[in-house]
Amino acid sequence: MHIFQQIAFVVILAVAIWMFSKRIAAIRRNILLGKDESYKDHPSDRWKNVFLLAFGQKKMFRNPTVAVLHFFVYAGFIIINTEVLEILLDGIFGTHRLFAGFLGSFYGVLINGFEILAVLTIIACATFLIRRNIIKLKRFISHDLDGWPRSDANYILITEIVLMILFLKMNACDTELQIRGVAHFIEHPTGNFLFSQYLHPLLNGFSDNTLMAFERICWWLHIVGILAFLNYLPFSKHLHILLAFPNAYYARLKPEGYIKNMPEVQNEVLYAMQPELAPADAAPPAKFGAKDVADLSWRNLLDAYSCTECGRCTAACPANQTGKLLSPRKIMMDTRDRIEEVGKNIDTNGEFKEDGKTLLHDYISVEELRACTTCNACVEECPVSISPLEIIMELRRSLVMEESNAPQEWNGMFSNVENNFAPWKFSPDDRDHWAVES
Repeated sequence: MHIFQQIAFVVILAVAIWMFSKRIAAIRRNILLGKDESYKDHPSDRWKNVFLLAFGQKKMFRNPTVAVLHFFVYAGFIIINTEVLEILLDGIFGTHRLFAGFLGSFYGVLINGFEILAVLTIIACATFLIRRNIIKLKRFISHDLDGWPRSDANYILITEIVLMILFLKMNACDTELQIRGVAHFIEHPTGNFLFSQYLHPLLNGFSDNTLMAFERICWWLHIVGILAFLNYLPFSKHLHILLAFPNAYYARLKPEGYIKNMPEVQNEVLYAMQPELAPADAAPPAKFGAKDVADLSWRNLLDAYSCTECGRCTAACPANQTGKLLSPRKIMMDTRDRIEEVGKNIDTNGEFKEDGKTLLHDYISVEELRACTTCNACVEECPVSISPLEIIMELRRSLVMEESNAPQEWNGMFSNVENNFAPWKFSPDDRDHWAVES
């Protein structure tokens, strides 16, 4: 490779890595704006979740056909891009198929495996495009995805198809030039590859120089496309490709029906019943529940960035299915949009300046929060262990305990619990009379 191309490649690579690192640092900063919460317990169970949920995609296999197609794309992304390491080294050192020399015949086996995955990835991505844009499955035409989110998914699928086609065409040009005995292409002969060899008839009419130009163009477009995709990733729902792994590690290990209590409220009840236990310097909590993203835990914000926008949570939500406004997917997307807005505010001002907006009311409405039945269907369905319910509960706590904003039916129940220790308006002393009367 000409020295100019090497220098250009190194510059492009350095800029791409710098931009990606800067964006990831900003996302990390945004996530850590949330309240501290410890997830250091049971490390063996957490690593098990990483292998089952992130690597193994366990929950996806509830629908085997879709799971297999998704696995092709996932495996294609992970495994084929190990081939990127060779391209990166070739670009830096000006070599050609650097690994072919010392891997020997295994190199052909490896590239053939990559080509199989490339073809499967093309088939899977095309199928997903058809499902989204022609068949139009209900969860893909929801108003949650209006605008950029719907386009985002299509752009990614089309990009993956283009990258795989470039990979196959690059191999086809390379092996055709080997057959013709051209220059450095015969230094490490690989023989024909499994699928790209069938593109040779399309190339036979071109001169050697034209084929070399095609091979270089495909090489450059393939690697620059991957670097561009790398920097697009943190702005896209496809960030879950990276965050699925930490999200699985920090998965909630409590039973799904478990709802976190507020220690401050528990202590208030304890001190009311046993005043002698109340510390002299006891201070009331600063706030109840969450009104904005900084009131949520960092784990909730990691959830928001990890959301795949697949809509399985909303499709399983009974409130949504009965026409209510609630959409768990929208809850996660709104949370991510708000934390992004807060992050930009900090970038602009050096610190967060009040902007007159909050997650509650400005992004997520009271009607949405009240529609939730706390059934955990959304949590159960999420393939990457996200909990929209935790965010809903924290926002609803703020509504009720900070704003005294609850329907009359709820207030009646609260009053009964406070006075009668049960949701019903019966004296505790009369609660067992049903047994006597019967």
